[in-house]
Amino acid sequence: MKSVIVVGAGIWGTSLALRLAETGWQVTLVEQHKPGHVRQASAGETRLLRCAHGGDEWYAKLAWQARDGWRRLGERAGEVLYHEAGMVWFARRPDGWEYASHRVLKNLDIACELLDPAEGARFFPDYRGDDLSFLLWEPHAGVLRARRATQVTAGLAVAAGVRLVRARALPVRAEGSSETPAYLSAVEIDGEVRHADRVVWACGAWLPALFDAATFGGTPLTVTKQDTLHFAVPPEWSVPETPAWLDYEASAYGHGDVDGVGMKTTSDAEGPPYEPEHGERVVDPAGVDQARAYLRRRFPSLASAPVLFSQVCQYALTPDAEWIVAEVSPGVWLLGGDSGHGFKHAPALAGYLAGVLDGEYAPEPRFGLHERSPSRGLRTSGEVW
Repeated sequence: MKSVIVVGAGIWGTSLALRLAETGWQVTLVEQHKPGHVRQASAGETRLLRCAHGGDEWYAKLAWQARDGWRRLGERAGEVLYHEAGMVWFARRPDGWEYASHRVLKNLDIACELLDPAEGARFFPDYRGDDLSFLLWEPHAGVLRARRATQVTAGLAVAAGVRLVRARALPVRAEGSSETPAYLSAVEIDGEVRHADRVVWACGAWLPALFDAATFGGTPLTVTKQDTLHFAVPPEWSVPETPAWLDYEASAYGHGDVDGVGMKTTSDAEGPPYEPEHGERVVDPAGVDQARAYLRRRFPSLASAPVLFSQVCQYALTPDAEWIVAEVSPGVWLLGGDSGHGFKHAPALAGYLAGVLDGEYAPEPRFGLHERSPSRGLRTSGEVW
């Protein structure tokens, strides 16, 4: 039986552990805290699922596959993990990112529709769209209950035979020195070295602290602080009655109330550098002001809505927002750079990664450790409101 140690029980690590256990691998999943702990990027209350990715087909296809994976996962768990409320994209330019997304989705037969800005009034109880060129409507997009989904996936993994170990793990260097460190297919846990056929480091924002910069080759991985805000709103702003929304040019996104924590309205623009283990998780007042300014512009009746819930998350970012899927030594894999758009893909990504680890195919070159040019095309424009 093939063996694997997966380090990190966020949504990528738990999804991969579950997939491998169900396909015959002996799996150990190591997490220093608990799956779904609030330091994880995966432990945000919600995440969006959308297939629009500008002109990129690969991620659009993967997101569409992941949609089915999330629905099946919810059926197995006996609870709703994915609210298919739809998503409205607020397009400011007639030939911009949203129009490129529309072309790709149409070519892939993924449902979408271009709408006049005035039609936003049928989606939202209150809405202003006089600054928009058109709306892109994705009816099968929606909102994931992120923290709960991570906990459920971890529970299913354990039920499938995954051994969950609560401990801090460290990579094990091979003897000898070189400019680029070499590692054993092993993990140090509480002073004990444990070996496996494969070791996958799916540690999100903790990856840069575990491995030397030289390990990443020409792919820097930076960690940023991301403030998330939820506002108290009337019942008619709830999900799934109200769809999710995204404003690419403004790096703004949100959705209606899910589970009583309020309407999410927040920024996708990169925040300041952040240390995920010990950094304070207090949102900045400027972020609150920024969110209110967007509400005032797009949903005027909510401009004075009080903050009901706030949470500090983090992004692990590569310059081009492409992920890292790379073998850095025989049997030792790095999985990271979720870059703020990784959660939605997890069920489908786990299947893709299982094939990589089985040797069925090599990972996409885009995920390799090489120099990358800065790009915003997979997430948002990076502009402030």
